[in-house]
Amino acid sequence: MSEEKSLNFIEEIIESDLEAGKYKSILTRFPPEPNGYLHVGHAKSICLNFGLAQKYGGKTNLRFDDTNPEKEETEYVESIKQDIEWLGFQWAEELYTSDYFEQLYQLAVKLIEKGLAYVDDSSSEEIAIQKGTPTQPGVANTYRSRSVAENLQLFADMRAGKYNDGEKVLRAKIDLAAPNMLMRDPLLYRIKRAHHHRTGDDWCIYPMYDFAHGQSDSLEAITHSICTLEFVPHRPLYDWLIAQLDIFPSHQYEFARLNMSYTVMSKRKLLKLVNDNIVSGWDDPRMPTISGMRRRGYTPKAIRDFCERIGVAKRDNLIDLSLLEFFVREDLNKKADRRMVVFDPLKVVITNYADGQLENLSAENNPEDADSGTRNIPFTKEIYIERDDFMENPPKKYFRLAPGQMVRLKYAYIIRCDEVVKDEAGNITEVHCSYLPESKSGDDSSGIKVKGTLHWVSIAEAKHIEIRLYDRLFTAEDMDDTEGEYTDYLNEHSLQVIQKAYAEPALLDATQQTPYQFLRKGYFILDKNSSPDHIIFNRTVGLKDSWAKEMKK
Repeated sequence: MSEEKSLNFIEEIIESDLEAGKYKSILTRFPPEPNGYLHVGHAKSICLNFGLAQKYGGKTNLRFDDTNPEKEETEYVESIKQDIEWLGFQWAEELYTSDYFEQLYQLAVKLIEKGLAYVDDSSSEEIAIQKGTPTQPGVANTYRSRSVAENLQLFADMRAGKYNDGEKVLRAKIDLAAPNMLMRDPLLYRIKRAHHHRTGDDWCIYPMYDFAHGQSDSLEAITHSICTLEFVPHRPLYDWLIAQLDIFPSHQYEFARLNMSYTVMSKRKLLKLVNDNIVSGWDDPRMPTISGMRRRGYTPKAIRDFCERIGVAKRDNLIDLSLLEFFVREDLNKKADRRMVVFDPLKVVITNYADGQLENLSAENNPEDADSGTRNIPFTKEIYIERDDFMENPPKKYFRLAPGQMVRLKYAYIIRCDEVVKDEAGNITEVHCSYLPESKSGDDSSGIKVKGTLHWVSIAEAKHIEIRLYDRLFTAEDMDDTEGEYTDYLNEHSLQVIQKAYAEPALLDATQQTPYQFLRKGYFILDKNSSPDHIIFNRTVGLKDSWAKEMKK
């Protein structure tokens, strides 16, 4: 009998709330800012918010936090929606903070009317000084004592566009001596003349995140607003605003964000990689973005399983990228058809095989999937094997091809190396072998056992393809614990291109998002820029599984 999985702390809170009758059903939300592409850290939040709603029969809203128009684009909105759907989730309602601009404005007016907000003419530098330090209280300025009537007029004038950017701000009036610096009269609105991707030029004032976030949650009646740990200091302000406005009491809960080895999660840093052409775009397969992982061949199930495995914690920690790769291999092993591709070819001539003869050998597509069917592989007199599968002077216990030594060709026959052919410079150009006709795979009556099995392709029937081998983008395991610029740690070997590999003909049937295992090489997927005249495959992940032992513990 399997042990029942324990609840994480958020599940415990939800179950307690439901049992107490606090809510009839739960409503969560995923609130991305459309200023870049989602990365695997967002995938954890997506899986958590949508997963909780699914588990407890609730719903999840997708709400775009579009309060910073200078950095937001419709392109990002569409990419976010695509990523969420690709991960296997569907939102209840598609909403935007800009849907609430008028309501948020009226809520700010309500705070002013209650004497809890004021218009401040101070510059950002002056405000920072007036707030004091963690050990010294802040100092009130003259604007803090403005009357309600004056504040209402000034705020209306801000909306009407009578002031320049940065000339005035709206601040909450809370406590300039609060131990939490965020409670020392935080900014609620600022003037920003920027074209908005949805509201155009209707607004020239925009709410700050701390004001828009909690109030948008409340307007939607979000029951459990789940954020990452950096928002812990923001929770008192979240609660204060909801209490003072006497609106639906949404509540914020925090969990540890995903930090992963050999990568960065900052959208600002990722954007720089794109703008500086260090990577080919947001969906470069080396990027930790969901679109990059999709292009690389990672599967939705692997990412969901990974997020479930790392769980929900209250303390930040560094997750090994190898763990994600483990789940990718686990999923692809079950669904990826097998194919043979030679990266660095060495010509093999089978001297006792008839000239011009072509034999179609049958091979199973995936031994892990009984329903995957079979394919034909052409076998001819001349084939390619990997150059490093041959050694002229091998050491002991070398089980690949060598003079006088026998190996099995996968799905085919046993061959023996009889002769090595070299050019004038002494370089090996081809090897001559003989095959055992009675050793055919599946019908072997030779009685000969060999220890080595090699993949191969027919030279006459092989197809040229380009292979892109991707590795970690950075050389430092913990990029948050490095000195200097993060670009100083770029891995110059993160992309290796093999321009002419040779593949068995069955690979021509490949389509995008159809994974393959190249025997003895790893898992690969057709790149989006591939064409019939230029076939490109990306390596998703290698075959080596460093996490297998860890997962069995």
